[in-house]
Amino acid sequence: MSSVAVIGSQWGDEGKGKIVDWLSSRADVVVRFQGGHNAGHTLVIDGKEYKLNLLPSGIVRKNKLSIIGNGVVVSPTALLKEIKAVKEKGVEVSPENLLLSESANLILSVHIALDEAMEIARGGNPIGTTKRGIGPCYEDKIARRGVRVCDLRHPDVLREKLESMMRHHNILLKAYGLDAVSPDKVYDELMALAPDLLSYAGVAWLKLDEAKTEGKKILFEGAQGTMLDIDHGTYPFVTSSNTVAASASSGTGMGVNAVKYVLGITKAYTTRVGTGPFPTELNDETGEFLGQKGKEFGTVTGRKRRCGWFDAVLVRQAVKLSGMQGIALTKLDVLDGLDEIKICVGYELDGKRLDYYPPSQVDQARVKPVYEAVEGWKESTYGARTWAALPAQAIKYVRYIEELIEAPVSMLSTSPERDDTILVRDPFLD
Repeated sequence: MSSVAVIGSQWGDEGKGKIVDWLSSRADVVVRFQGGHNAGHTLVIDGKEYKLNLLPSGIVRKNKLSIIGNGVVVSPTALLKEIKAVKEKGVEVSPENLLLSESANLILSVHIALDEAMEIARGGNPIGTTKRGIGPCYEDKIARRGVRVCDLRHPDVLREKLESMMRHHNILLKAYGLDAVSPDKVYDELMALAPDLLSYAGVAWLKLDEAKTEGKKILFEGAQGTMLDIDHGTYPFVTSSNTVAASASSGTGMGVNAVKYVLGITKAYTTRVGTGPFPTELNDETGEFLGQKGKEFGTVTGRKRRCGWFDAVLVRQAVKLSGMQGIALTKLDVLDGLDEIKICVGYELDGKRLDYYPPSQVDQARVKPVYEAVEGWKESTYGARTWAALPAQAIKYVRYIEELIEAPVSMLSTSPERDDTILVRDPFLD
């Protein structure tokens, strides 16, 4: 059995969609293990574009099993809407190729109301959430008052849970000056969707164990990026789940030895959406150049991404946190035409040199990047499929990144097109 976990090594938006699509064509099972519909992948297959938020990328390919694991928080309306959208594009979605973990927690309308209210209440210091109820749903999960998919099979239990949940949440909503939410209303909303949702529900960990026993190739599809991890990221400007490779185990119910290869998706420069520290951010013409050429707008929100130089310290930290055996370096072509390219090789804080990203939000906001400049290249790398097709300076840039982050480049992407990829080693065969 070979299995691969795909993990973002920066703040998300590293170009996972194309790489996950490439890998999913080789996998038998593709499973999402954390996050919710606040993450997005854009896939282009045979000229058709698919924007996926909750559905694993394997859903657009025939003869693949897609699984939404217990670590994902699921909006019933968003999931069913997404299923309908891909069906309209000719994709077959049925209980035969999609399994939803019965243990997954559900995002309810009250969670969305709370998410919006809390973000507004933060005033000039927002977290930068997508306001889709992700955080409040995870809060209810940890507080043991959440509603899970399996609860839809037991209406009496569901009603009791909702009444208890609303007693808590309505106090908060009142404090924010908002109307209380009726548990009966939420109950009716859920029961209307229950038959469709339950048709996909099952015991995900058991199905995955069967796949493992049968020697099938499993792709664990991560969302967001390492520096958005609730424990290891730029807290509190993070998502509400663990985005590192270890959560592939807890978010699916498979043992910690299930993942055989961890691939870190890494952009050749750095971007971030929303608020939070960003040491190498460029608020100048170069930053604008990267944003325009790289088409840096969020798949889910459409928000413009902040852009900056490659941060080798941050990526090296991600490599170690997830045990990445290799990286897929994306968007190298965006750097074409620059006379000089800078790489962050360390930080300076209060006159001291740091070779790691500090955990304190105060220190994270104060660190200054220590740069090394390398020569750029004028030739185009766009669409290159072999090392020989790359300019010498581009190869030097890639090799220096490997040295700095202490991990090899397993795949190199030179355009959004699926086949414009230089494969150094196939993660499924490593």
